[in-house]
Amino acid sequence: MTSIEYDVIVIGAGPVGENVADRVVQGGLTAAIVERELVGGECSYWACMPTKALLRSGSALRAARQLPGAREAVTGALDVAAVLGRRDEFASNWQDDGQVSWLESAGIVLHRGQGRLAGDRVVEVTGAGGAVVTLTARHAVVVATGSSALLPDVPGLRESQPWTSREAAAAKEVPGRLVVIGAGVVATEMATAYSTLGSSVTLLARHGVLPAAEPFAGERVTASLREAGVSVRLGTEAVSVKRDQAGAVHIETADGERIEADEVLVAVGRTPNTGDLGLDRVGLAPGAWLAVDDTMRVAGGGQWLYAAGDVNRRALLTHQGKYQARAVGDVIVARAKGEKVDDGSWGRHVATADARAVPQVVFTDPEVASVGLTAAAAEAAGLRIRVVDYNLGAVAGAALHSEGYQGQARMVVDEDGKVIVGLTLVGPDVAELIHAATIAIVGEVPLDRLWHAVPAYPTVSEIWLRLLETYGR
Repeated sequence: MTSIEYDVIVIGAGPVGENVADRVVQGGLTAAIVERELVGGECSYWACMPTKALLRSGSALRAARQLPGAREAVTGALDVAAVLGRRDEFASNWQDDGQVSWLESAGIVLHRGQGRLAGDRVVEVTGAGGAVVTLTARHAVVVATGSSALLPDVPGLRESQPWTSREAAAAKEVPGRLVVIGAGVVATEMATAYSTLGSSVTLLARHGVLPAAEPFAGERVTASLREAGVSVRLGTEAVSVKRDQAGAVHIETADGERIEADEVLVAVGRTPNTGDLGLDRVGLAPGAWLAVDDTMRVAGGGQWLYAAGDVNRRALLTHQGKYQARAVGDVIVARAKGEKVDDGSWGRHVATADARAVPQVVFTDPEVASVGLTAAAAEAAGLRIRVVDYNLGAVAGAALHSEGYQGQARMVVDEDGKVIVGLTLVGPDVAELIHAATIAIVGEVPLDRLWHAVPAYPTVSEIWLRLLETYGR
């Protein structure tokens, strides 16, 4: 059995693990990364990149059809094969050579195989042939193994071999009929993508569409999905699923309806990839989410075990995981060098934005971009708030953007601090507007100061002026 020592060992080579390892190497430490699948992780091959590639062509086509002059130039439908081909390119054809080369150039050592904790600061890596390599960390082990799709205990569901987000992102053919169980981000984005690509889509939304967002966001996305031909069934769920010998899937809903489809996609949540990590060897529960402090150190994991990204359940978003990765990398380097860790509010050694200022975009039609708290969440947190709504379509830049632009903006203001604590935008291409709101919230910029941040005219960013005018001085 081979044994090798490094300063830091990272289990999981997705975007989060890569950033942790890169950060500690830049800080002067040595790092090894362990990966059982493809280097680059979920985002590169089965989530962010391929799914947005599936959505983008349809979005561009809809945008062209909303502009006189451009509309007349568009005479054909989507080329599905070309869309899938572009998706394949963004997924690097499910080959990780490029990412492996990047690890080598960054001075990070890759160990392929299943990594398991075997004791304090010890990781055993079982390779494809069964050979075991023992890695020992001088300073820290970081778990960055992410999450997988949750399959609910619906009779017959597992046996029916349903799609999860992975199969939806990597499908080689577009099913004629698709049932989507769930109505969150993955569910609504894939319903949008596959209806655009030609599927007849049925969406089962037990708790409404985008239930975690502002209510108007879910309402607008629901209306748009229905206009696109998606059958959105609100307040119902699948109670049984069966795939017959011919390959068709039969779904029975709670209200007694029977739906037949070619594929069924389950998108109802995520579960942590911690079931086979050897957590029990260090006194932790296998299969559980890993609770961490703001320096990403695992509760009950001693002074050496950290967890970043989805696996700690703070914010299941790639960009937030990478943010945590930078913070934990700096923490480990600082502690290894005996430096004082700056763990105050907004300090660089802590991850606090994932509790206070999380930006997110849902790439449906229309897009939903949000950051911070919804009005309901702000009230639940005990804040004294004022909600400011504005018709985004009434902004001059929006009218220029496309004919009949429809959208809505909501600003949530903490009345005691006179600062923004939440902002939601719904409309075409609002994704590019959300970072300004993120800066305002993270910077705790007073409303009186925001009056001096003058938006260019005529752009959709003029919504900032209209929200402030509606709020008043």
